Amino acid sequence: MTATAPPAPAIGQSLDRVDGRQKVTGAARYSAEIPLHGIAYAHLVGARIASGRITAVDAGAARAADGVLAVLTHENLEKIASLPPLLPSLAGSAAPGQTFFPMQDATIHYAGQPVAIVVADTHERAQHAASLVRVTYEESPSVTTIDQGRDQAYEPEAIFANFIPGHTTRGDIEAGIAQAEALVQGEFSYAANNHNPIEPSATTAEWDGDELVLHDATQGVNATRLTVAALLGLPIAKVRVISHFVGGSFGSKAMIWHHPALAAMAAREVGRPVKLSLTREQMFTSCGHREEQEQRITLGATRDGKLTALRHHKLSPTSPFDHWAEPSLGVASQIYGCPHYEGVYRLIRANTMTPTFTRCPGEASGMHALECSMDELAQQLGLDPLELRLRNISDTDPATGHPWSSSGLKECYERGAARFGWHDRDPEPGRRRQGHWLIGTGMATAGYPVYQPNNPQRARARIYADGTAVVQAATPDFGTGVATVMTQVAAETLGISVDRCRFENGDTDLPNISAAVGSSGAGMISAAVHTAAKALRDQLVTRAVADSGSPLHGADPATVTVRDGVMTAGPGAESYADLLRRNFQPDAEASGAWMPAEATGQYGMMTFGAQFAEVAVDAELGLVRVRRLTGAFAPGRVLNPKTCRSQLMGGMLWGLGQALLESNRMQPRTGRWANSNLGEYLIAVNADVPDVDIELVDVEDRIVNPLGVKGVGEVGQVGVSAAIANAVHHATGRRVRKVPITIEDML
Repeated sequence: MTATAPPAPAIGQSLDRVDGRQKVTGAARYSAEIPLHGIAYAHLVGARIASGRITAVDAGAARAADGVLAVLTHENLEKIASLPPLLPSLAGSAAPGQTFFPMQDATIHYAGQPVAIVVADTHERAQHAASLVRVTYEESPSVTTIDQGRDQAYEPEAIFANFIPGHTTRGDIEAGIAQAEALVQGEFSYAANNHNPIEPSATTAEWDGDELVLHDATQGVNATRLTVAALLGLPIAKVRVISHFVGGSFGSKAMIWHHPALAAMAAREVGRPVKLSLTREQMFTSCGHREEQEQRITLGATRDGKLTALRHHKLSPTSPFDHWAEPSLGVASQIYGCPHYEGVYRLIRANTMTPTFTRCPGEASGMHALECSMDELAQQLGLDPLELRLRNISDTDPATGHPWSSSGLKECYERGAARFGWHDRDPEPGRRRQGHWLIGTGMATAGYPVYQPNNPQRARARIYADGTAVVQAATPDFGTGVATVMTQVAAETLGISVDRCRFENGDTDLPNISAAVGSSGAGMISAAVHTAAKALRDQLVTRAVADSGSPLHGADPATVTVRDGVMTAGPGAESYADLLRRNFQPDAEASGAWMPAEATGQYGMMTFGAQFAEVAVDAELGLVRVRRLTGAFAPGRVLNPKTCRSQLMGGMLWGLGQALLESNRMQPRTGRWANSNLGEYLIAVNADVPDVDIELVDVEDRIVNPLGVKGVGEVGQVGVSAAIANAVHHATGRRVRKVPITIEDML
């Protein structure tokens, strides 16, 4: 029998961030801020063409510039040892962003591809010398947009690092369409999106003999370690990666791109620590992106609104080396009960780097097409859009037939609609005005899969003889508040107060955690921390009841409770600290490892929600302003409502940007991004942000992990752009099938 701790107030409390003071005072050190003796600075030179070959590199002026230590090109950079396969960073393996490493030959595959590295004794000197490098090219025709490559499209066997089939069916799609009494067909286009976290990607590399230490801005220190070790041919034990603070990622730091290995190569070349920090412009060409895409969708339903068919096709450019597309058709195929389905991905080989995870990868685009089409179907059938969705809720995952581990979707609809005031709306478009503003409301469903790791997630817990504790796991904190919520999990499991517990993280010397991508972090890290802390608590309880000198001697371990560090059973009580001191033990330690149970494969796992939006459209100028957003979500157990709401609000505001602002396009003639800075790539700022109302719906989930935590990093964005587009249609009567929706679309 193991001991149990009574409910303590740590989990579920809206605690402030434990690292907040470090961040606001500047004490927190990010990867480009590590002070090392003798540090040098590297700057990348990117290709100015999208396709062709380098014919000459003139680096003489750069090498002669003051302070320059080295200029590395394909002519003198060391060759990589091996190139790992493309695998998601959640897999607990090497995770290169693309199966291509630059500066190994003279071929140019995309604009911005690194063609030289300049290393100097100051950042400014490195930048100046980089501007002196002259590269000449033999240019060849490029394909960078869908329109340029449409006739070359192909259907891959699999996408997303071969994890998702390129073609999926269930039932008989043609029979489902034939059965339909109402049919909606539409084509949706999406501009490419870029990540733009506040901290650009950066790596500081230092060699100590044949051992390498990297300070890397990454979502997964072990992913960086394994990838760089493979690229450089190093034993894994010779590489240590540290990443205590990361200034946002949104997917740009989920996979491991070329710069960590290039920084290590440069540091080995000059015999000094080297810092390589990408510029804002380089962030657009070095860390992947959400690809330009087109989606075609057909929805069929009976007159009473029951779906009979869903056909969903996607077309997008990928790189010359990888079959990558974000999985836009996944949740869209599962969110409603529909017996007949066909999903097809088609790709175009293009002169671009491999696209990658971008916040809410796939669901943000796929659910936009589905949810706008659901509104069109509701209008055709004369149904309220919310009622149509309620009629198609499924108690099982339509893709597998397995029951959901938990849902809460109906409650999200009901409570979100009540908070928003949905049932007071006039269903007719274009009926409500306030002066020259047309007012409309719209809604959409949110859903995001619960991804499970396929390798053990580990943590270590230690308690000291003064009653304080430290819990350790390798995971970085990239702005989500993981250090805070894991302190809460550890404290509650151990039965001590939060101020007596500390969480250490962000170092490969600590127990392994996979990269926290796809909203998986809260669930898998909390499971590992809980498992380790529980093992330590049980160890101490077992020790106490077996100790003849303890007041708990002879007690049944199952009856022992722990609160504020004191173990109690009946009249007997003893603190952790007293037990350790009496036995001359300075500390006690336990490790824990968690993997999903085999039974999880018998359930569908999804985080559900509902989004509601109110917009105002200027009838004369075409301006669209979002006035209100309401989101209701069922994320399982909430570890910290404050950090949870922060994540959900961030996702909802990103959805606003997706709907109305964020857009990048390749220039067909040059193959370069049209917008490669924050002056031209528009993101939502405070003036764009409306009132955001968030409702958390409690659902118990005993399947996903020990604490029933699902995660919220992505689901907040799902459906927001569709809710806004549906609200624009309700305000104006105009259906826009592209994002972002611009003034020109309204005029």
